Amino acid sequence: MNSEQTHRKHSSSFLDPSNTASAGATMNPAQPRNFSDFRIWPGRPNPLGATWDGGGVNFALFSEHAVKVVLCLFDKSEDRHEVLSVELKEQTDGVWHVYLPDARPGQLYGYRVHGPWDPGAGHRFNPHKVVLDPYARAIGREIGWSDSMFAYRFGEDDLTMDERDNAWCAPLAVVVDSRFRWGDDRPPRTPWHQTLIYETHVRGQTLKHPGVPEPLRGTYAGLASHASIEHLKKLGVTAVELMPVHAHVDDRHLVAHGLSNYWGYNTLSFFAPEPGYSSAVTPDAVLDDFRSMVKRLHEAGIEVILDVVYNHTGEGNEKGPTLSLRGIDNASYYRLMPNNHRYYQDFTGCGNSLNMQCPRVLQLIMDSLRYWVMEMHVDGFRFDLASALARELHDVDKLSAFFDIILQDPVLSLVKLIAEPWDLGSGGYQVGNFPHLWSEWNGRYRDIIRRFWAGDRWLTSEVATRLTGSSDLYQHAGRRPYSSINFITSHDGFTLRDLVTYQQKWNFANLEENRDGDGHNNNWNCGVEGETKDPAIQRLRDRQRRNLLATLLLSQGVPMLRCGDELSKTQLGNNNPYCQDNELSWLNWDLDQSQQEFLEFCRRLTSLWHSQPVLRRRKFFLGRHIGGASVKDISWLHQDGKEISNELWHSDELRALGMRLNGESIDEVDERGVPVSGDTLLVILNQRDEDVPFTMPRQRDFEVWVPVIDTNNDPPAPLPLAAGESRIVASRSVVVFVLKSGSSTAPRTADHGT
Repeated sequence: MNSEQTHRKHSSSFLDPSNTASAGATMNPAQPRNFSDFRIWPGRPNPLGATWDGGGVNFALFSEHAVKVVLCLFDKSEDRHEVLSVELKEQTDGVWHVYLPDARPGQLYGYRVHGPWDPGAGHRFNPHKVVLDPYARAIGREIGWSDSMFAYRFGEDDLTMDERDNAWCAPLAVVVDSRFRWGDDRPPRTPWHQTLIYETHVRGQTLKHPGVPEPLRGTYAGLASHASIEHLKKLGVTAVELMPVHAHVDDRHLVAHGLSNYWGYNTLSFFAPEPGYSSAVTPDAVLDDFRSMVKRLHEAGIEVILDVVYNHTGEGNEKGPTLSLRGIDNASYYRLMPNNHRYYQDFTGCGNSLNMQCPRVLQLIMDSLRYWVMEMHVDGFRFDLASALARELHDVDKLSAFFDIILQDPVLSLVKLIAEPWDLGSGGYQVGNFPHLWSEWNGRYRDIIRRFWAGDRWLTSEVATRLTGSSDLYQHAGRRPYSSINFITSHDGFTLRDLVTYQQKWNFANLEENRDGDGHNNNWNCGVEGETKDPAIQRLRDRQRRNLLATLLLSQGVPMLRCGDELSKTQLGNNNPYCQDNELSWLNWDLDQSQQEFLEFCRRLTSLWHSQPVLRRRKFFLGRHIGGASVKDISWLHQDGKEISNELWHSDELRALGMRLNGESIDEVDERGVPVSGDTLLVILNQRDEDVPFTMPRQRDFEVWVPVIDTNNDPPAPLPLAAGESRIVASRSVVVFVLKSGSSTAPRTADHGT
């Protein structure tokens, strides 16, 4: 078995009830082995979950419609049935609870919940099924797929109860000791406008990294290894945004076809870290592994943002398995169709949506968020399909209870909050409509910048708006440029390399006949579909990648890089590899010369971004003179070096655009109250298919423009230009100049080509 195989999720270990390989912890040796000796006390209704207090364990489970709840204790993960059943006879405000003074950390457990089996009324209780505690802090045994994991007779309609017992293969929670030595761990608390996000996957990031010790590749510890952190630091990353690390479900049909839910957007537990991403063996050690990762990243000055999925769970629609919430209280936890409670309202495309109208569901989400901040020390969250969380009766409501609770929460109101501001329901596209405290994935930015460099016409005016922080989306509500998370690519869609290589999606490896994934990508393959050895096409594609990335790092707002784009990662045209836990998704660190040169270009770009305050403004540009400055804070220039007229803004002639950013008029102060200033930059974007001469704008005497970025000639020759001199800007390219003191040594009439 190779190193990649050893780190795969081990749900397949439980496909056969005869399999006796242990996947979880056993009982603490100090615990009484005779379960019949366990003392049973009433316990407390809070906190929810299983809580070790140093003397025993309190168990508490919410179910409003249950008539009986039974706690099931297991001795070992290979047990085919619980060794002790404890009825929770105490119920307070819908919470069933018991205290076991003889239970200890390491105890495996689940629940059997009794109640009506009436799918038409929304009730799917089935006491033959052991279900997972929604507040499980760690997973002691993962799912073993069989027909018994479904509450109805699998293969028939969902109205007939299945009476087969699933205790041998149900996922189990485990009691944990939550203590951890954090030492002097301090969150970096990087201000939003100084944040550069790197979206990555814990497993895929380091699984093939030769600098990471082999046992740690593809794990939390691997991400926090010296080689991994060194790469992030050289790239200028200030925050990693981790694709879901909540324990998730590998769908049965994927497992049957040798695939998995690699991305992890299929939550099983909102509290437990995914055990498949850990090099540890026991559940307690998995928690420590995650926390050690956070601590090491913090020591390097890197924040940890979690991509969280609270809009739906891995239980799917009415034909899905019963794993946790469905069997505990389906009618409370899920949004059901108003006129037929048999079916689910689905705003997510994943079969179900959590019921945000239920106070206990809101509590579950808020308790989970606070847990990850207070106990696991993460620095923020990116909310998948966040519009679904803001739906009250039906429509998205930015004044919903979800937003109100977060706004007043003393913990969550202080961390970074990012919305994916859409879902799949009607009216779900809400870019620009989230309230204060929130930043958003700016889908408008992504689409317009892609279209611009793909050659679409009549876009220059809107490109200028996106470059300057999308004030049309955020300024009217009093929000700032950093409300916009700017990105060209993300996990969802083509890689940067594939964006300029493929016109169509090639998702056949997902075994869905290429029906999955978005078919509208606003991209251009540079005239040839797929990889080619044509050097002219290769050069154009490399330039297009540099154009897209340069535009991202030269825009106001918070830039987000997709992992692997800096390494020239390809997915062979697959724009939805959610199920591909293989080389298609893993990062390749064996770079050829061209790929290494592109990586160096990425590093120079992020270094420029960090060094120039004018690229990281906290406030929107005003387009006027600030603080006595001789020129405006921003000026838009035609290729003749003069400001663009109103008429020209609405002309298709404007396809080569100059943007002068005045570094002397930032009109901001740093965290200490010291005024911020920096260099003045000139950014030229040429969308045309032909080279254009661009005249340098006026400035003070003895100041010259020095090129620092040229996507057609990387790195550019640092030949200075004075006002009135012209520079040939290559077709489809970006050039950046820095204004410096000095004098031009070139003839005043010369055209400096590339």
